Amino acid sequence: MTLSGSCLCGYVRYEAPRALYAPTLCHCSSCRRSCGAHAIGWFTVAANAIVYEREVPLEWCSSNGVWRGFCGRCHSPMTYRNSEREMEIDVTLASLDNPDLLAPADHIHMQDAVAWDRPADGLPQYPGSRVI
Repeated sequence: MTLSGSCLCGYVRYEAPRALYAPTLCHCSSCRRSCGAHAIGWFTVAANAIVYEREVPLEWCSSNGVWRGFCGRCHSPMTYRNSEREMEIDVTLASLDNPDLLAPADHIHMQDAVAWDRPADGLPQYPGSRVI
């Protein structure tokens, strides 16, 4: 299954083969602030497998060893890279052309979730990262 998607304006388009793991919803304070929402959905692909059609996301170092990618035109959040997982890149679920292809399997970093963010969807909730 090929996964494809783009930023809001379509300037950054990508294709990737398949997700390496089940997608997740992250509630950490860094993700919340970077996307301006209570949580952000991510799927993970091999870093060397994602192909950009025109432009690549611009990146900024949001914390030590972490780079967040975004469209240089519309500024949509797109990717997350961590030096501890150099062979992988996380891509926002909402950027998929068909986000229904990948449903989140769990919630991570619930220790950082705001008090009113208590999902009742029945998915597992982890205080920090999940063990893959």
